[in-house]
Amino acid sequence: MARRWTGVEERMYRRQLRLLYVRENKTIAEVAHVLNLAEASVFGRLKRLEIPTCRPRKKNFNNQRSDVHIPARRSKKLAEIFGILLGDGHISHYQVTVTLGTKELVYAQYVQALLREVFGGVPKISTSGRGHKTVYLGSTAATRWLKSEGLVQNKVIAQVDAPRWVFERRGYMKAFLRGFFDTDGSIYKLRYGMQISLTNKSAPLLLSLQRILRRLGYKASDVSAYRVYVTRVPDVKRFFREVIPANLKHQRRFREIASHASVV
Repeated sequence: MARRWTGVEERMYRRQLRLLYVRENKTIAEVAHVLNLAEASVFGRLKRLEIPTCRPRKKNFNNQRSDVHIPARRSKKLAEIFGILLGDGHISHYQVTVTLGTKELVYAQYVQALLREVFGGVPKISTSGRGHKTVYLGSTAATRWLKSEGLVQNKVIAQVDAPRWVFERRGYMKAFLRGFFDTDGSIYKLRYGMQISLTNKSAPLLLSLQRILRRLGYKASDVSAYRVYVTRVPDVKRFFREVIPANLKHQRRFREIASHASVV
């Protein structure tokens, strides 16, 4: 059982909490930081003093951030973000994340800047113990909107697809393709050439990627083993010239393969 407060202690705690929690409208976590207490202790004092808690009035209540905004219109940058998220992205209730490789810090910074430009806020980059980079933006408003636009937590089970509006303009299709290729695409050297591969376990999405490639004038393969390929050397070169992948690992690999005499 909690120790009974003295009259002096009760008055002091009441003044502290009325100032910090009520007048300054700090959250329980912020009050706990100021008073050097556990959050549970602050909550307990509020209850004992019968000071009503009012979470909806607090800044960032339920991760609702005033610095994050929903895009007012479609754009090439938004199309690229959709491509990225349908590649290596994940949508939870509270945040948007993009998980990348150990050597993709520059691209992680590119994705971070892209998210900031389109959604605002302060997207961050974390590094796992094994060195993998994760770009994340915490905002229930952003995740709720993205889900309303067709993105889901489990992309494979839901068999996600590209948003229909991406097909409205060539610029949207190129940007979407760039985002997807940067995260879930590869370029390989063949015996007499080179090949682009787009990989995903969602059949509708692969068919949309195939459709985008063909509408942009590339000779795309049929869907096979969760992949769509572009194999003609002129098409691969045009892809890197026109789509312009932003992930440096793809650009380096392309230059390395293209410099080989057999594919010139």
